[in-house]
Amino acid sequence: MNRRTKLGIMLVFCMAALANGWAQTATSTPADAASFPPFQQWTGAVLTGDAGTLQGFYSTDPPAQVSVKTQQLPATAEINFWLDQKVRSMKVEIVRLVVLPDRASVIFRGAVVSGDGHSMNVTDAQGWRKQGDTWRIVGVERTDNPALKQPSDMKKNIYPDDANAHAEIKEAEGKAAREHKRVLLVFGANWCFDCHVLDLAFHGPQLSPLVDANYEVVHVDLGPDEKKNPDLVKQFEIPLNKGIPALAVAEADGTLVVSQKNGEFEDARGMTPEALAEFLNKWKPQAR
Repeated sequence: MNRRTKLGIMLVFCMAALANGWAQTATSTPADAASFPPFQQWTGAVLTGDAGTLQGFYSTDPPAQVSVKTQQLPATAEINFWLDQKVRSMKVEIVRLVVLPDRASVIFRGAVVSGDGHSMNVTDAQGWRKQGDTWRIVGVERTDNPALKQPSDMKKNIYPDDANAHAEIKEAEGKAAREHKRVLLVFGANWCFDCHVLDLAFHGPQLSPLVDANYEVVHVDLGPDEKKNPDLVKQFEIPLNKGIPALAVAEADGTLVVSQKNGEFEDARGMTPEALAEFLNKWKPQAR
C-alpha cells in the first residue's frame, strides 16, 4: 500500500493528535479499551457473531477502506473475515489508542481462537471517525499471523526529538571505517508503527548478529509531518511518497550504496525475518 493510501485511512488520525499536542498523552496514558467504548462494542459484536451490529460499525459514506497484505478490500471482506472465524475468544492487547473529539485510532494485537479451535494472531489498526452521533470505522490495516514480533506498545523513543542526525551519521561513518562496516540509515518517526516493528526485528536474536557485524545504524527522524531533516532525505534519495520506514545504505565515506525506491519496508509488520535478512546480506560490505 502506498503512503497516500495508508495515511489516508490510518495515520491521519495520529497525525492530527500530534498536531494538537496529544502524542505524549496518547503514549503515556495506560492503553485501556474501556476509554473508547465503540471499540469495546465492536469487539463484542465480533465475539457474538452479530452480523448486523458489526456491519453498522463500518462507514459507508465514505466507504471504509481495508488493507490486508497490501491488498485493498471492501469493508464486506473485513466483516466476513470476522464472522467466518466464529470467534470463541479473543485476547486483546492495545498497542496504541488515540481518541480525539471526532476521530480515533486504535492499534491492537488479538490472540484469536475460532469456533473450530484454530488459533491465530492478528495485528489490526483501525481508524474511526464520528459521523453525527455515531462512531464508525473508516480504515483498517490488518495483518494475520505476522511473522515478525509485534511491539506491545510504542513507548520506545527510537527517534528522540533532540537527536542530531548529521552528527550521528558522521560518528557512524567513523566507526564504519574503522570496523569495515557500512552505515544503515533508517528514516522514520516514533508515531510510525512499522518503524517500531522494524526496530524490534533488528534487535531480535535472528537479525541482531547480522546487523551488528555489518552495519552502524542511524535513525533519522522525520518528525510528525515528515518534514524534518529534508537535506538528508534528499542526500540519500528517500522517496517519502512511498512510505516509512525507509532505508538507505551508505559507505563509510558517505557514498550512497542503495536507497529504497518502492516502499519495500513500509509494511514492515507483514514482512518475514528472511526478507529482512536478504536485504541485510545483499548490501553488507564486501569481504576483504
